[in-house]
Amino acid sequence: MPITFGDIREFIGQLPSAEAVAQVQEAAAKRLGELDKAAYAGIKSGRKARINDSLRPAVLRSLSGTVQERNRTGSRVRFLLDEESTRTLRNTHDARYRVPDNARRYRIPGNGIPVSCLALIED
Repeated sequence: MPITFGDIREFIGQLPSAEAVAQVQEAAAKRLGELDKAAYAGIKSGRKARINDSLRPAVLRSLSGTVQERNRTGSRVRFLLDEESTRTLRNTHDARYRVPDNARRYRIPGNGIPVSCLALIED
């Protein structure tokens, strides 16, 4: 007979200490990391992508460009906007992103875009 989520909740509810619950949390966090890594494995340097609607600030949503390098943990990437998205961002006049007038492509500054906020674009 397969284990159900109710069985798991009951098991966790009967754990004898905070330490035991913390061990379950650590195992769950590790598994979530593995699932995320597998789900976003295709987001590699050089791939074209579009920023989805879950990213904040909203001014970056729907912009497209090229994935650059990932950060140390692999959870975020540097992102180079394509020419059209560079023009779009420049025209928003958002003080956080000062795109030079002569820039054809603009690399989004900061610590990168979360890989979960990118959708790959087929070439």
